[in-house]
Amino acid sequence: QVQLVESGGGLVQPGGSLRLSCAASGSSFRTTYMAWYRQAPGKQRERVATITSFGLTDYVDSVKGRFTISRDNAKNTMYLQMNSLSPEDTALYYCNSRLGNWNWGKGTLVTVSS
Repeated sequence: QVQLVESGGGLVQPGGSLRLSCAASGSSFRTTYMAWYRQAPGKQRERVATITSFGLTDYVDSVKGRFTISRDNAKNTMYLQMNSLSPEDTALYYCNSRLGNWNWGKGTLVTVSS
């Protein structure tokens, strides 16, 4: 089973930027349709960005133009560049396959606050 470790979260002011990383174990990563998810306090987990194994991307409307998902298959790593952050982006961020059928990692907390 693939293990996922998210990192890069932190406290940032509104309008700031963060870059999240997702390190995956095993060889399945490079052929898997991947995604970033987030779960805000009191809300359900939502999928915010996806990327195919060959790099085609898609985003939920609320992050389009601000977030960029990317991957480095040679490093078994996926990234989420987040710009123009707002308090509404505050959440625990997770990575997983697009189906969400791998074991979930602990996530990385992003807090946007002045």
